[in-house]
Amino acid sequence: MADGRIVKALSGFYTVECEGRLICCRARGKFRHTGQTPLVGDLVSFSETGAGEGVVDAILPRRNCFTRPPIANIDQMVIVASRAIPRTDPFLIDRMTAIAVSAGAEVLICLNKADEEAAGELLEIYTLAGFRTIVTSAVTGEGMEALRDALRGRFSVFTGNSGVGKSSILNALAPELVLPTGEVSQKLGRGKHTTRHVEIFSLPDGAMIADTPGFAAFDLERMELDDAEKLQYVFPDLAPYIDGCRFVGCSHVREQGCAVLEAVREGRIAPSRHRSYVRLYEQLKSVNEWDRKKTQ
Repeated sequence: MADGRIVKALSGFYTVECEGRLICCRARGKFRHTGQTPLVGDLVSFSETGAGEGVVDAILPRRNCFTRPPIANIDQMVIVASRAIPRTDPFLIDRMTAIAVSAGAEVLICLNKADEEAAGELLEIYTLAGFRTIVTSAVTGEGMEALRDALRGRFSVFTGNSGVGKSSILNALAPELVLPTGEVSQKLGRGKHTTRHVEIFSLPDGAMIADTPGFAAFDLERMELDDAEKLQYVFPDLAPYIDGCRFVGCSHVREQGCAVLEAVREGRIAPSRHRSYVRLYEQLKSVNEWDRKKTQ
C-alpha cells in the first residue's frame, strides 16, 4: 500500500500520482456504503494491482472539500469573472467567496477579458471588500505575471461561469497544456462547457492548478453553506462592523442601529455585496427553518 494524490477523476476512474508515477485506480466498494466519494485533490492510500492500475483503499483526512467544484485540499480558490460576454453576476462571485472562506481557503479574484471590457466596477467592489483581485487578459497577456506569482508553490482551483476564459488563462500560463477552449454565444451570452472533468496540472514553478467545468445561472441556487447565523463571518468586509450593531444577534438585513447597514450607506461596504449577503441569508434561513420543521 502507498500514498498519493488524486489528480484526475473521470467516469469512476481515479488517476493517482505517486512519486512521479500515474496509477489508474478504481475506488473500493466500501465508499458507496459509507457515502464517501473520492475527489480530485484527495490524499489517498492505494494498492497497486499491476500494469499501472490500482485500487483506492482509503481517503486521508481532508483540509477542506467542495462539491461545486468537486475538489479537496486546496490552498486558494481562483474565481474567474468577466464584465465582457458572458458577464459574471456578482452574486456568483459573492457566493463562491463565501464558500471558500467558510472552508478556510484563500480567495483570489481574476477579472479576465480586460481586452474586451474594462474590469471597472467589479475591480472596485472586490478591492473594497479586501480580496486580492487581479485584472487579466489571456489574449494580450495583461496581468499574467501577477497571476503566475499568486499561484507559485500553491494548490489552486480555477472556477467560474462558462465562457469567462479559465482554460484560456491556463493555456497562457502553460502553453504545453493545450486545453480546449470554446466560443461564447453572443445571442445567449454564455459559453459552452469545454472542461468536462476536474483535473490537476503541475507547472514548472511548483504551482498545482485544477481546472473545473464552468457552470450557468441555474447553479447559483445550490448551497454549500449551512447556517444563516454564521454567514456574516464569511463576508470579511462585514467583519469590522459586526460588533458595532445596537442589538446582539443582528442579522444585518434591515434592523435599526445596524452598523453594517450604516457602512453600506456610507460606501464602506459595496451595496452589491450587501445585497448578496441578504439574498444568501434569506435562502439559508429558509433552509434552516425547513430543517427545524422536519425534526419537530
